[in-house]
Amino acid sequence: MEFQGVLRKMSTETGPPVRYYLVLKDNFINWNQALNKTVEISFVKYECLNCHLDKPIYRQGFCKSCFFEIPQAADWIMRPELSTAHLNKEDRDLAYEKKAQLQPHVVYLANSSNVKVGVTRKEQIPTRWIDQGAHEAIEIVEVPNRYLAGITEVALKEHVSDKTNWRKMLTNAIEDVDLIAEKEKLAAFIPQEVKEYYLENNSNETHIEFPVLQYPEKIKSLNLDKTPNYTGILKGIKGQYLIFEDGTVFNIRGSEGYYVTIAIS
Repeated sequence: MEFQGVLRKMSTETGPPVRYYLVLKDNFINWNQALNKTVEISFVKYECLNCHLDKPIYRQGFCKSCFFEIPQAADWIMRPELSTAHLNKEDRDLAYEKKAQLQPHVVYLANSSNVKVGVTRKEQIPTRWIDQGAHEAIEIVEVPNRYLAGITEVALKEHVSDKTNWRKMLTNAIEDVDLIAEKEKLAAFIPQEVKEYYLENNSNETHIEFPVLQYPEKIKSLNLDKTPNYTGILKGIKGQYLIFEDGTVFNIRGSEGYYVTIAIS
C-alpha cells in the first residue's frame, strides 16, 4: 500500500503494547500492522504545519518565519517557567496562551534511558510518556497552570536530569528504578509556592510496553534532507521513532512538516 502526506507526531493508544498511528489528510497508517514489513519512505517536499508552504522546516514542523511569529512555537513551550498568562501578560497571543497555560499541568518523573523530570498538561498523560519512550513514569505534583509546573521543573532539574538519552532508549539499555523512592527524595526541593500541590499519596507507577520485535545494537539516524529515499524492514516503534532491521531509526516527530510518500509491502 502507498500513502502520501505531511508528517506529524504519531497518535497513540495505550496497550499493551502501545498502538501507533500516522494520521494523514485522507488516510492513516497503523504502524503495528506494518511490523516485519518493508517500508519505503521518500521525501517529496516541505509543508510548514502553519502556513502550509513549501519552505524549509526550521524547528517543530514550522518554517523559520512562522517559528518566530506563532504562539505554538513561543519560548514558553519548551521553557514553561517563562509562561506569563497567569499574570494576564501576553507573549504572542494572550487568548491562545491562556487556553494552553491556564489548565492543570503535571510535573513527573519518567524513565526512558535514565530518570528524568518533565512537565506536561494533565490531559497529555500518558501520551507524553509514550512519546518519550518511557517504560515507567510517576506524577510528582499537579498544579493549576504551566508557570508553577515550570518553576518546579527548574528546581528539580538541579537534582535529576531533564533530558532523555535517545540512543539508550532506542537500544533498550534501560534499568528499572524505584520511582516512588525517587519522587519522595525530590519532595524537599519543590518550591515553597508549589508544596501544597505535591502528590504525597501517589504511589502509582505507570508501566508502558512498546511494540518492538528487535532492538538495534548500533543506531543510524535517518535524515530525509541527507537521505531522501530509504527502504527497510520495520522492527519496532518506540517513543516517536520507527526502528528498522538494519539499525536505522527515524524520528517522526523530528521530521514534522516533511511531505513524504510511504510504501508498505
